Amino acid sequence: MPSVGTDAVVQEIKINAKPETVFAFLVDPAKVRRWMSIGGDWQPAPGKPYRLEMTGEDVAVGTFVEVDPPRRLVLTWGWEGEDAVTKPGSSTVEFTLEPDGAGTILHFVHRDLPTPESVSQHAHGWEYFLGRLQIAAAGGDPGPDKFQD
Repeated sequence: MPSVGTDAVVQEIKINAKPETVFAFLVDPAKVRRWMSIGGDWQPAPGKPYRLEMTGEDVAVGTFVEVDPPRRLVLTWGWEGEDAVTKPGSSTVEFTLEPDGAGTILHFVHRDLPTPESVSQHAHGWEYFLGRLQIAAAGGDPGPDKFQD
């Protein structure tokens, strides 16, 4: 269950895969599609923009800030659309991977969210998607994405 602050979502999960494997699921576009998106432009390199199609209507956009394999990925985050509460690039997502025996502890932070409602919505979404990452990176099938229905 994520920890929710006034402007951040914090979650820690154990993944039954080595950090190198988990990191590949954060940066390889085909692997990202297995747990979080339906497409977009996702080529992690510091300073490079991305566009991540979550559904046919919901598109996350931002810029890669730090790409440090297999330890850390940091990117800015927001949503396309004039009515988006979390504007493109206005918040920051951090994935930090820590080896733990044969597995990995993923420390996740999404900070600088603009409203309590945005924090709550993102907490719900990240809990769902990080659960899917946990399954996919360990070699399992997370099944169909409920947001695609």
